[in-house]
Amino acid sequence: MATESVEMVGDRNGDAEVRLQDRWSSRRGPLNMNNYANKKSAAESMLDVALLMANASQLKAVVEQGSDFTFYKPLVALISLSIIFQIVVGVLLIFIVKWNLNDESTHNKLNILENTATALVFIIVVINVFITAFGVQRPLNQSA
Repeated sequence: MATESVEMVGDRNGDAEVRLQDRWSSRRGPLNMNNYANKKSAAESMLDVALLMANASQLKAVVEQGSDFTFYKPLVALISLSIIFQIVVGVLLIFIVKWNLNDESTHNKLNILENTATALVFIIVVINVFITAFGVQRPLNQSA
């Protein structure tokens, strides 16, 4: 199903201009960048929460294995660091959503916050690659 249509428009000189119209943009008006940024930040926050839950589960599995586990200390440190960074990114995203993107006086602050959040997300991904490389095995269910 096509969502675009082509419209031929003539000007005063008789020249034809081709306009490509998106079916949805003509109904909703121009793109509101503030709404777009807020939705993007909300989606990023949901992914952050999912990763936070996964890290909490990994931390529980490592702690259940005890300090005898080969990579106990590095994994506890990496998972804890990942959780801390995720909380910081979550707080940054709250501030990013709170400020209006259409207000030009906040552009510099928002740019710094967005860049900081992006850098922290990259660091979180790298940390989680190492967490996966060290391997988090859940202990076998032990009957009491």
